[in-house]
Formats: sequence, structure tokens, C-alpha cells
Amino acid sequence: MYVCNCNGIREREVRSAIAAGAGRPAQIFKACGSAAQCARCVCDMRKMLDEEREALRYAAE
Repeated sequence: MYVCNCNGIREREVRSAIAAGAGRPAQIFKACGSAAQCARCVCDMRKMLDEEREALRYAAE
């Protein structure tokens, strides 16, 4: 599934960037070699970041 249609960034690329340490949408764009265009995807990226943080929080318990 595409998260960012403007740059052709797929969900797996976003998750890979997050796993590599990206903590903000700007860092995800940088890891994918692109930049925000219309920014519609930023909300989805933030949601994915929150999901990852939540998963890590539960794993630490």
C-alpha cells in the first residue's frame, strides 16, 4: 500500500525507516530520499510512528 502517493513511498518503506530510527515524518522522507509534497501522508506516518512507540512500550513491560 502506498502511504505517500506524491513520492511513491510504500508502507514497508515507512516501517523500514521507522525501524532504522526515524522518529518524525521528516526523517522518514529523508530515509526514503524524498521530501514532503502535499503532506497528506504525514498523518498516516505519525500514526505509524505512534503504533511503533506503543508496541515498544508494551514490549518493554
